[in-house]
Amino acid sequence: MPDILNTSLTGMLAFQRALAVTSHNISNANTPGYSRQVTDFSARVGSGEGGLYMGGGTQIDRIRRMYDAMQVEQLRNSTSGFARFNTLDNLASRIDTFLADADTGLNSSLQSYFNAIQDLGNDPSSIPTRQALIGEAQGLAAKFQSLDSRLGELEAEVNDRLELTIADINRLAAGIADLNDRIALASNAASPPNDLLDQRDRLVTELSGHVSLTTNLQDDGTLSVFIGSGQSLVLGTQAQQLGVGGSEFDLTRMEVYYVSPAGNTPLDTSSTGGNLGGLLEFRSRMLDPARQSLGQTAVAFAQSMNGQHASGMDPRGNLGGDLFSVADPTVLVSNRNTGTPAASVTVSDLGDYTGVNYTLEYDGAGYALTRDNTGAAIPMTGTGTAADPFVAEGLSIDVSGGTPAAGDRLLIRSAQDAAGTLQSVISDPQNIAIAAPTRSSASLGNTGNAAISPAMVADASDPALLTSAVIEFTSPTNYRINGAGNYTYTDGDPIVINGSEVTITGSPSAGDRFTIEGNYGASGDNSNALMMTGVQSNGILDGGSISINENYGRLVSSVGATTHQIKAGRDAQGVVLANAEDAVLETSGVNLDEEAANLIKYQQAYQAVAQVVSVANSLFDTLINATSR
Repeated sequence: MPDILNTSLTGMLAFQRALAVTSHNISNANTPGYSRQVTDFSARVGSGEGGLYMGGGTQIDRIRRMYDAMQVEQLRNSTSGFARFNTLDNLASRIDTFLADADTGLNSSLQSYFNAIQDLGNDPSSIPTRQALIGEAQGLAAKFQSLDSRLGELEAEVNDRLELTIADINRLAAGIADLNDRIALASNAASPPNDLLDQRDRLVTELSGHVSLTTNLQDDGTLSVFIGSGQSLVLGTQAQQLGVGGSEFDLTRMEVYYVSPAGNTPLDTSSTGGNLGGLLEFRSRMLDPARQSLGQTAVAFAQSMNGQHASGMDPRGNLGGDLFSVADPTVLVSNRNTGTPAASVTVSDLGDYTGVNYTLEYDGAGYALTRDNTGAAIPMTGTGTAADPFVAEGLSIDVSGGTPAAGDRLLIRSAQDAAGTLQSVISDPQNIAIAAPTRSSASLGNTGNAAISPAMVADASDPALLTSAVIEFTSPTNYRINGAGNYTYTDGDPIVINGSEVTITGSPSAGDRFTIEGNYGASGDNSNALMMTGVQSNGILDGGSISINENYGRLVSSVGATTHQIKAGRDAQGVVLANAEDAVLETSGVNLDEEAANLIKYQQAYQAVAQVVSVANSLFDTLINATSR
């Protein structure tokens, strides 16, 4: 039967516990991830007495955690989004800085090199000026190598940060699984383990900063965690471990995978957010394209300069050799191959050359080529032999040296490794060929008014390029070469002889003669220097519409635009994150003013109940004293 002492005792116990909860809130006011706790009171069931129903006091039904699941989910999503943009911004701003900077970028070195060619064109016989050009060539090659090295350092940093991120993800997953175990053991409807739940939520929120995730609360109180596009990371008390290792083609390129007794399975990272997503996105969206574009520029520059230099003659009367060397595209073999496929690849057409990576796969009957950045199938011509290689997008591919099995794959990095291999190969200033290899002249005895243009090189590889040739008109409309043949003359039409090209304009007379011969002894000729200078602005890439300067400028512009977009995204996501944090704090945060008011309220309630006990004691004493009289 309820009585005044029992009901008072329930109040004292309830208010004492409420004071303890308030004290707990105050003590954790600055604890990250702590959710304010509230005591829920209810009246105890009483009993009938003398026809009346008397209450049984009070009790605490449960200690409730102030928590809004939707707000917390929004916080996790915004944490993941901000971490992704923050990682992207950090890395993107660095690559943007050194590509665009006047001191660290390529533009100033390119301009200095072409200025040195122009200076030599102004003074072709100057040995110091020739030596200065060699110095500029070496400096330009070093700049290409330096930029590639900086990009390589960023790739190494991405690898290191991937390893650290995966280690953090594994640590947090193990912590969540352990807390799941403790929560499942401690959970009951009347008294949920609020502090354990807070700890788990804090770990899950921290995990969301590394990778995007979704959660599913189970009936036993455990929380399942899924990452990326739905792969399980934590199921009940079991945590799935992730690992990093070399890719299928390149052991130095870190990829993420599941670790299991059955073997490692690549992780689908297509929908990955957080730091992990930011690292992978930076590598695929900015770093790889930047290295490919820089390598494409290096290959186009080296091939164009070498081709034009080969069309010139040096002071010793020799045709120009290579000014620069650059490695052919890299071919990497899949570690999953069962056969022994092999390929050698060269850049054969700069106009079609894209610089991107390709995968060459053998299906048991033949090879198929796909672009890595788009997955698009690329048609090939040829049979793949050395004499008749596959030809696709500016590449010539010889696969005759291997024995593939069905499913075997090769990765062709057409430009990604090129910039770091560019080197200047001329050290003797007398080997610089800035004169035209051939010259044309009209006989002094000509009687017509026809004129011949300066000789241009149409085919520097023609073995008879330096062999003299005489064009003799047999009539105003016909001519022969070296006394042979009978060719029709058309005013202004090109005439190609032994790899040289000239045009004759005007009205020749029978017997008029024109000569094309080796340009020996022309120490003051700068014809080829002028052509070499034009390489800077000539359309070379993208079907002949993009110059070397424009290609590098397009890289800088693309990186700059992407970096700007990332910064804008980071700022916007920062606002979303701040709003989500404020919403969670509004619901779950400890308000010290409110807790101070609760402290006074519960203290006064406790004191009031204690006063009731004192009154009950006084009544009992009065009753005892009256009975004893």
